[in-house]
Amino acid sequence: MSFDKFSDPQETPPTSDQTPPEGPQQQSRVQVQIRLPARIPYVTYALIAINVLIYILQVLTQSSSGTDILTLYGAKINQAIYQGQYWRFFTPMFLHGSILHIAFNMYALYVIGPGLERYYGHLHYSILYLIGGFAGNVASFLFTPAVSLGSSTAIFGLIAAELVFIFKNRFLFGNRSRTLLINLIFIIAFNLFLGLSPGIDNNGHLGGLVGGIAFAWFAGPIMKVSREMDGFVVKNQRPALAVWTTALLEVAVLVILIGYSFYLHYSG
Repeated sequence: MSFDKFSDPQETPPTSDQTPPEGPQQQSRVQVQIRLPARIPYVTYALIAINVLIYILQVLTQSSSGTDILTLYGAKINQAIYQGQYWRFFTPMFLHGSILHIAFNMYALYVIGPGLERYYGHLHYSILYLIGGFAGNVASFLFTPAVSLGSSTAIFGLIAAELVFIFKNRFLFGNRSRTLLINLIFIIAFNLFLGLSPGIDNNGHLGGLVGGIAFAWFAGPIMKVSREMDGFVVKNQRPALAVWTTALLEVAVLVILIGYSFYLHYSG
């Protein structure tokens, strides 16, 4: 399985072709370079470092005390959440159950994250990551009693956001957009199929997927080409207010669902 990266601003940028009308005075085709946003993906690198550091701590506590203390106090455990340990809606996205688990998730984050962060910006990308993870853990809480952990909830949110971004900004990718979209749909379907195996929390994956789609659709970047003194540049036209409004509404919906689950739990 492979993940496709977004076009890198350091690579050959997209071009705008102007073809004059045919005729005796036909001119040569003109190519205009368009600059893409250039940001170092600090948040992605920080998330990878944090996840790796936490996993090392998990291994050390397991080897020294016989108990993975971070998982004990941070995994999604429904009964603990009902007792008021609400941080468990967020901490599971920084915990992993094995070296293969974290290796696959960090590889996916390394491949997908930088492109999204480049277009979303550091802050909005961070919000996307957290909302995807939160939505995935809420879905897991609502639909499965099993203990759950892993950053795949947030990763599925990122994959969903990449799908929406490419669809809404197809002009950036030209003829590659169709291939990229098909590849992402295959990746999502294949991983959801793998999620049917015992021990994998597919509800968390689906929750992250829905959370990422919802945020990306209403708050994700809408890129437009504008002309500046030094040439053409691609800029995000999505108002910041739309980003914050979408984030607040999505969190509000998730909190309402949590509250309803608490109501059913204690009224039953």
